[in-house]
Amino acid sequence: MKLVLFGDSITARTEGHDIPLLTIKLEDKLSGNWDIINAGMPGNNTFDALERIEKDVLLHNAEFVTVLFGANDAAFHKMVQLNDFERNLNNIVTAITPKKTILISPTPVDEGLQHARTNAMLKQYTEIVRAVSEATGSHYIDLFSSMVNLHNLSEILKGIRNDGLHFGELGYDYISDKICEELLILAAKALN
Repeated sequence: MKLVLFGDSITARTEGHDIPLLTIKLEDKLSGNWDIINAGMPGNNTFDALERIEKDVLLHNAEFVTVLFGANDAAFHKMVQLNDFERNLNNIVTAITPKKTILISPTPVDEGLQHARTNAMLKQYTEIVRAVSEATGSHYIDLFSSMVNLHNLSEILKGIRNDGLHFGELGYDYISDKICEELLILAAKALN
C-alpha cells in the first residue's frame, strides 16, 4: 500500500538522518508492506499545501494520505485566519477524498522555548481539524490532546533545534505510533 505524508517541517525534519525521521520510524513500524512518500515542506501552511497538492500528493494515487498542518498557520508572524484554515483543510480533504485522508491535529509546543505560537492558539486550530474531519468523514488523529498533558512533553519536544516545536527521536516515536495505530485499523477495514 502507498502512503503519502503531507505536511510542514514536522513531517519533513531529518533530525540528522539522510531522510525524514518520520519516514524512517514509519518504515520500521509498518514493515515492508508500505511505500511511504514524504511530502513534507518546512515553513508550509495550508495555502502552500493547496499550491503543491497536485504534484506532491495526488499524482502518487496513494491509498492513504496523512495531512499534518497547523503549526505555521498558527504562528504569530504568518498566521492564517481560522476560517481560511478551515476552508483550506476542506479543500485538501476534497482533493484527496475523505476515505483516503487522515487529518492530524497540530502538536503542542513547549511554551518555555517556543515564542512564535502558543498552545491556546494551537488548540483552536486543533478544533478546526477535528470539525473538518467530522464534517467530511475523513479520518482523524488528535495529537494535540493526546500530547499536551504528557508528563514528559518537554522531553518529547526536544530535538536538534530545541526550539519547543521541532522534536527528535521521542517525538517521532510517539507520532509514528499514533499513525501506525490508525493505519492498521484502516488497512484491516480495506481488506475486508
